Amino acid sequence: MAAPATLASLGDVMQLAFVPSDFDAAVKHWTEVMGAGPFFLLPNVSLPGGRYRGEASDPVFTMALGYWGEMQIELIRPENDAKSVYRGEYAVGEGLHHVCVLVDSIAEARIRCAEVGAEIVFEAPVGDTGGVIYADPGTGPGTLVELLEPQAGTRELFAMMRDAAMGWDGSEPLRSLG
Repeated sequence: MAAPATLASLGDVMQLAFVPSDFDAAVKHWTEVMGAGPFFLLPNVSLPGGRYRGEASDPVFTMALGYWGEMQIELIRPENDAKSVYRGEYAVGEGLHHVCVLVDSIAEARIRCAEVGAEIVFEAPVGDTGGVIYADPGTGPGTLVELLEPQAGTRELFAMMRDAAMGWDGSEPLRSLG
């Protein structure tokens, strides 16, 4: 018998993401207390063509990505007031904001969301070849699922970050990619 069509059937959770009220304090906590890192800073990320609840939206945000073992940790700081999953009802302060699953097909992810009744609250193209969906599976704020079809080079970038975490000595906890 085939496994049921669920969001989990699209892939494994590879990331835990947070939108902390104090971004710098969160980086310090994750590096000094939890031992995750180093974190790589990606400032002023924009997702042109984004749609929040069906309306055009172009949120700008800074993110820091690092690894805690095999799990990617993402820390997000909104940089503008655009309607997005980082503001309003989904602006979780200190708890888990969303989990991320890498998918092979954003079209398949969209179909799966419809099958399980998960509301797509934000979607956008990512680069020339990727896409992202943030879905609310129905249990309220703090439980969003990000479904990311990575653009070319993303998996390799994540692998570089994961490799940097192996045996990390705590130096340069926040690094620039530039």
